Amino acid sequence: MQIDLLETFLDLIETRSFHKTAERLGLTQSTVSGRIQALEAALGARLFNRSRAGTDLTTEGLRFETHARILRQEWNEAKRSVTASGEAALTFRIGIQNDLAVAHIADLITELRRPFPQSALYFEPDYSAQMCLDIVSGRQDFAVMFTPKPHPDLHFVSVGEMPYRLISSDAKTRAEIRPDSFINAHISPAFEQAHREVLPEFLGAPLSVGQSAIISSLLEKLGGTGFVMAERARDMVASGGFHYIEDVPRIDQPIFAALHLRRRTSKAYRHLIRAAQRSFAAK
Repeated sequence: MQIDLLETFLDLIETRSFHKTAERLGLTQSTVSGRIQALEAALGARLFNRSRAGTDLTTEGLRFETHARILRQEWNEAKRSVTASGEAALTFRIGIQNDLAVAHIADLITELRRPFPQSALYFEPDYSAQMCLDIVSGRQDFAVMFTPKPHPDLHFVSVGEMPYRLISSDAKTRAEIRPDSFINAHISPAFEQAHREVLPEFLGAPLSVGQSAIISSLLEKLGGTGFVMAERARDMVASGGFHYIEDVPRIDQPIFAALHLRRRTSKAYRHLIRAAQRSFAAK
C-alpha cells in the first residue's frame, strides 16, 4: 500500500472536502478521488459517504482510521530507522518551540544527553501546532512546546513554566506606557489570554510579534515597551537602557512535553520527560 493513500485518507477526515484536501496537499481533486478509490479497492470497503453537507466516514472508514494513523506513524519511523546516524545507539528527532530554541536549546541538549550519552539528537524549532502533527505522523519523536493540541494519539506532560517580564525604554510605570510604542506579544493562546487580563488597554497595539527574541531586538533598535523572557529582560535592564514596569505582574507561560500516546509508558521517553523537566525547572 502506498503511504500517500493513507496521507490523503487522513487529511480528508480533517477537511471533509475533496476540494480542500486537494488544495492542502497540492493535488488536483481528481487525484484525491483516485487515491481514495485506490485505497477503497485495496481494502475492499467504502470509506466515505459524500453529500451536500460534506464528506463523512462510513462505519468501515471509522474502523480503519486508527489503523491508518498507526500505519503512517510506523512507516515514517521505519524510514527514519534506516537513516544513517553514525555510531549513535539511539536517534531522537525533537521539536522545540521557536521561542525556546535560541536561549534554552543548549540546556535541553545537556539534560537529554545525560541519560542517552550515545544518542543522536536532531532538533527542529517550530510552532506547537506543526509539532503536534509531526509527532502524530511519526516525523518527530518528542517535542517541547507551549500549546498542546488535543489529539487521540498524543500525550502531554507539564515540564515547567517560562516567565516573561514587561520592560520599557521610556516608561517605569503602567501609566507611563506609550500605546504607540507598545509591542504586543502573541506567544501562545494562553499567553494572549493572560496578556488581555494584565493589560486590557493595549489589545489594539499597532505592532504584534510572536517571538520574544524578535521583541527584544525591536526594543533595542526602536525602543518601546513589551514582554520578553525574564532572563533576557534581566540582561536588558542591567544594560541600563530599560526599566521593569514594576506595577505589571510577570506572565508565566506553561511548557509541555509532547509524545505519541503509544510511547507514554516507554522507559526511554520517561527519561526524555524528566530531562525536559530538569531543563526548565525554576526558570
